[in-house]
Amino acid sequence: MNDERGPPEDFADVNEAVSDEWEAETTPYERIRHVIAHTYTPVSADAVAEDARTAPKTARKHLNTLADDGVVETATGEHGGTLYRRSSESLVVEQATDILENVSTDELVTRITEMRERLNEYQSEYGVDSPEELAVAQTNQTLSSSDSAQPEIDPQTIRDWKTLRRNLAFANAALSIGNAERFVDGDNRSTDEGVPV
Repeated sequence: MNDERGPPEDFADVNEAVSDEWEAETTPYERIRHVIAHTYTPVSADAVAEDARTAPKTARKHLNTLADDGVVETATGEHGGTLYRRSSESLVVEQATDILENVSTDELVTRITEMRERLNEYQSEYGVDSPEELAVAQTNQTLSSSDSAQPEIDPQTIRDWKTLRRNLAFANAALSIGNAERFVDGDNRSTDEGVPV
Protein backbone atom coordinates (compact mmCIF):
# COMPACT_ATOMS: atom_id res chain seq x y z
CA MET A 1 0.00 0.00 0.00
CA ASN A 2 1.55 3.27 -1.10
CA ASP A 3 0.51 6.41 0.79
CA GLU A 4 1.57 9.46 -1.22
CA ARG A 5 0.05 12.01 1.12
CA GLY A 6 2.42 14.41 2.87
CA PRO A 7 2.23 15.42 6.51
CA PRO A 8 -1.07 16.98 7.59
CA GLU A 9 -1.23 20.74 7.19
CA ASP A 10 -1.85 21.12 10.93
CA PHE A 11 1.69 19.92 11.57
CA ALA A 12 3.37 22.00 8.86
CA ASP A 13 4.91 24.36 11.37
CA VAL A 14 4.67 22.96 14.87
CA ASN A 15 7.22 25.42 16.23
CA GLU A 16 5.17 28.38 15.06
CA ALA A 17 2.01 26.93 16.61
CA VAL A 18 3.76 26.33 19.93
CA SER A 19 5.24 29.85 19.87
CA ASP A 20 1.82 31.34 19.12
CA GLU A 21 0.34 29.42 22.05
CA TRP A 22 3.17 30.53 24.35
CA GLU A 23 2.60 34.15 23.32
CA ALA A 24 -1.16 33.89 23.87
CA GLU A 25 -0.82 32.30 27.31
CA THR A 26 1.90 34.50 28.80
CA THR A 27 2.61 38.17 29.36
CA PRO A 28 5.57 39.92 27.71
CA TYR A 29 7.22 40.13 31.15
CA GLU A 30 6.91 36.34 31.66
CA ARG A 31 8.34 35.64 28.21
CA ILE A 32 11.24 38.06 28.73
CA ARG A 33 12.00 36.53 32.12
CA HIS A 34 11.95 33.06 30.55
CA VAL A 35 14.29 34.09 27.72
CA ILE A 36 16.77 35.87 30.00
CA ALA A 37 16.76 32.91 32.42
CA HIS A 38 18.47 30.96 29.62
CA THR A 39 20.77 33.75 28.41
CA TYR A 40 24.34 33.39 29.71
CA THR A 41 26.15 35.56 27.16
CA PRO A 42 25.38 39.26 26.76
CA VAL A 43 22.71 40.06 24.14
CA SER A 44 20.83 43.15 23.06
CA ALA A 45 17.29 44.01 24.09
CA ASP A 46 16.33 43.54 20.42
CA ALA A 47 17.54 39.91 20.52
CA VAL A 48 15.61 39.25 23.74
CA ALA A 49 12.53 40.94 22.26
CA GLU A 50 12.67 38.75 19.17
CA ASP A 51 12.95 35.54 21.22
CA ALA A 52 10.25 36.74 23.63
CA ARG A 53 7.95 37.80 20.78
CA THR A 54 7.54 41.36 21.99
CA ALA A 55 8.66 44.89 21.08
CA PRO A 56 12.25 45.98 21.81
CA LYS A 57 10.96 48.91 23.90
CA THR A 58 8.93 46.50 26.06
CA ALA A 59 11.89 44.16 26.38
CA ARG A 60 14.20 47.00 27.41
CA LYS A 61 11.72 48.18 30.07
CA HIS A 62 11.36 44.71 31.61
CA LEU A 63 15.08 43.93 31.32
CA ASN A 64 15.92 47.12 33.20
CA THR A 65 13.43 46.16 35.93
CA LEU A 66 15.01 42.71 36.13
CA ALA A 67 18.44 44.34 36.33
CA ASP A 68 17.23 46.49 39.23
CA ASP A 69 16.02 43.29 40.92
CA GLY A 70 19.40 41.57 40.43
CA VAL A 71 18.13 38.95 37.98
CA VAL A 72 19.93 40.50 35.01
CA GLU A 73 23.45 41.88 34.58
CA THR A 74 24.11 44.65 32.11
CA ALA A 75 27.21 45.55 30.14
CA THR A 76 28.04 48.08 27.48
CA GLY A 77 28.45 46.62 24.01
CA GLU A 78 31.18 47.62 21.57
CA HIS A 79 28.92 50.20 19.92
CA GLY A 80 27.73 51.67 23.22
CA GLY A 81 24.41 49.82 23.51
CA THR A 82 23.36 47.98 26.63
CA LEU A 83 23.68 44.21 26.63
CA TYR A 84 21.84 41.90 29.00
CA ARG A 85 22.43 38.44 30.44
CA ARG A 86 21.28 36.43 33.40
CA SER A 87 23.12 37.38 36.58
CA SER A 88 25.33 34.85 38.32
CA GLU A 89 23.60 35.65 41.60
CA SER A 90 20.17 34.70 40.30
CA LEU A 91 21.53 31.42 38.95
CA VAL A 92 23.17 30.56 42.28
CA VAL A 93 20.00 31.38 44.22
CA GLU A 94 17.87 29.33 41.81
CA GLN A 95 20.20 26.34 42.04
CA ALA A 96 20.41 26.62 45.83
CA THR A 97 16.63 26.84 46.14
CA ASP A 98 16.23 23.78 43.93
CA ILE A 99 18.71 21.85 46.09
CA LEU A 100 16.88 22.87 49.28
CA GLU A 101 13.55 21.70 47.84
CA ASN A 102 14.95 18.25 47.02
CA VAL A 103 17.57 17.49 49.69
CA SER A 104 17.34 17.60 53.47
CA THR A 105 19.90 19.67 55.36
CA ASP A 106 21.41 16.54 56.93
CA GLU A 107 21.78 14.88 53.53
CA LEU A 108 23.23 18.11 52.11
CA VAL A 109 25.90 18.20 54.84
CA THR A 110 26.78 14.58 54.01
CA ARG A 111 27.03 15.32 50.29
CA ILE A 112 29.18 18.41 50.91
CA THR A 113 31.55 16.30 53.01
CA GLU A 114 31.77 13.68 50.25
CA MET A 115 32.43 16.32 47.58
CA ARG A 116 35.17 17.93 49.70
CA GLU A 117 36.79 14.53 50.15
CA ARG A 118 36.70 13.92 46.39
CA LEU A 119 38.25 17.35 45.75
CA ASN A 120 41.03 16.50 48.21
CA GLU A 121 41.59 13.23 46.33
CA TYR A 122 41.99 15.12 43.04
CA GLN A 123 44.44 17.54 44.65
CA SER A 124 46.48 14.71 46.18
CA GLU A 125 46.46 12.58 43.06
CA TYR A 126 47.59 15.35 40.70
CA GLY A 127 49.61 17.52 43.12
CA VAL A 128 47.81 20.76 42.25
CA ASP A 129 44.94 22.71 43.83
CA SER A 130 42.65 23.16 40.82
CA PRO A 131 41.81 21.75 37.40
CA GLU A 132 43.13 24.95 35.84
CA GLU A 133 46.51 24.42 37.54
CA LEU A 134 46.47 20.82 36.31
CA ALA A 135 45.94 21.96 32.71
CA VAL A 136 48.79 24.51 33.04
CA ALA A 137 51.11 21.94 34.63
CA GLN A 138 50.35 19.45 31.88
CA THR A 139 51.04 22.06 29.18
CA ASN A 140 54.29 23.10 30.86
CA GLN A 141 55.43 19.46 31.07
CA THR A 142 54.60 18.92 27.41
CA LEU A 143 56.53 22.05 26.38
CA SER A 144 59.57 21.33 28.57
CA SER A 145 60.16 17.70 27.67
CA SER A 146 61.01 16.53 24.20
CA ASP A 147 59.99 12.98 24.94
CA SER A 148 56.32 12.49 25.69
CA ALA A 149 56.91 10.23 28.70
CA GLN A 150 54.37 12.16 30.78
CA PRO A 151 50.93 10.57 30.83
CA GLU A 152 48.17 12.61 29.21
CA ILE A 153 45.50 13.79 31.60
CA ASP A 154 42.09 12.78 30.34
CA PRO A 155 40.09 15.93 29.45
CA GLN A 156 37.09 14.25 31.12
CA THR A 157 39.00 14.31 34.42
CA ILE A 158 39.40 18.07 34.16
CA ARG A 159 35.70 18.49 33.29
CA ASP A 160 34.66 16.22 36.17
CA TRP A 161 36.85 18.17 38.60
CA LYS A 162 35.37 21.49 37.43
CA THR A 163 31.83 20.09 37.70
CA LEU A 164 32.51 18.77 41.20
CA ARG A 165 33.87 22.14 42.28
CA ARG A 166 30.83 23.95 40.81
CA ASN A 167 28.41 21.51 42.46
CA LEU A 168 30.16 21.98 45.79
CA ALA A 169 29.79 25.75 45.45
CA PHE A 170 26.04 25.38 44.77
CA ALA A 171 25.67 22.96 47.70
CA ASN A 172 27.52 25.35 50.03
CA ALA A 173 25.28 28.21 48.87
CA ALA A 174 22.19 26.08 49.50
CA LEU A 175 23.39 25.18 52.98
CA SER A 176 24.14 28.83 53.77
CA ILE A 177 20.72 29.95 52.54
CA GLY A 178 19.03 27.13 54.46
CA ASN A 179 20.86 28.11 57.65
CA ALA A 180 20.10 31.80 57.14
CA GLU A 181 16.40 31.05 56.61
CA ARG A 182 16.34 28.91 59.75
CA PHE A 183 17.88 31.70 61.82
CA VAL A 184 15.64 34.36 60.29
CA ASP A 185 12.55 32.21 60.90
CA GLY A 186 13.78 31.52 64.43
CA ASP A 187 14.41 35.23 65.06
CA ASN A 188 10.92 36.12 63.82
CA ARG A 189 9.28 33.58 66.10
CA SER A 190 11.26 34.63 69.16
CA THR A 191 10.56 38.32 68.47
CA ASP A 192 6.84 37.68 68.01
CA GLU A 193 6.68 35.59 71.18
CA GLY A 194 8.51 38.23 73.21
CA VAL A 195 6.20 41.10 72.29
CA PRO A 196 3.51 41.67 74.90
CA VAL A 197 -0.05 41.81 73.57
